[in-house]
Amino acid sequence: MGLANSLRPFRFVIDADGLTVRRQGLRRQLRWAELALVVLDRPASGTGGVRLLGVPVEGVGLPPDARVDGRPATELLDLGQVRENPDEIAAALARYAGDRFRDDRDVAVRSGAEFSVGLRGYSSDVVDTLVGHARTALDSDDPARCRAVRDEVAAARAQGLPVALRGYDVRQVDEALDDLHAALTEGGDA
Repeated sequence: MGLANSLRPFRFVIDADGLTVRRQGLRRQLRWAELALVVLDRPASGTGGVRLLGVPVEGVGLPPDARVDGRPATELLDLGQVRENPDEIAAALARYAGDRFRDDRDVAVRSGAEFSVGLRGYSSDVVDTLVGHARTALDSDDPARCRAVRDEVAAARAQGLPVALRGYDVRQVDEALDDLHAALTEGGDA
């Protein structure tokens, strides 16, 4: 049975009824009423990939493997696994999911921070993503989002930011992330 399940094709459908997901670890149809939010997101892991996250409404059991605005979420789709481009998927989600859909793909592409680049610095993709998320949360004036991103920054730092052969100056990034963490803490207490 394990081998048969691993050989079954990946499937993902967006339609008026909801989402049909068939991938390793998740096989089910999710009606729109079961989802509070679906988000196209670029994770802070440095992979640069785009993913679709689903935040279930209370009582809907989905295996959580991510967080969105401090709420448990499930990665429904890694867009690197489909042939449709992200813009086509975003258009379908906007059409069918309506205001349950949020497109955060461009939020974290560039942080806007000016860091020196040198040998053995922090990975620019990861730093840009973290700083971009933090600035967007601060601009939103949403305390819950500020707390969620503050926790994301703290978790990334606790895990250790990846170092690249050529990356952002470690001292400058650490100082900027300290400042952003403090601002997010203040914004999250509002």
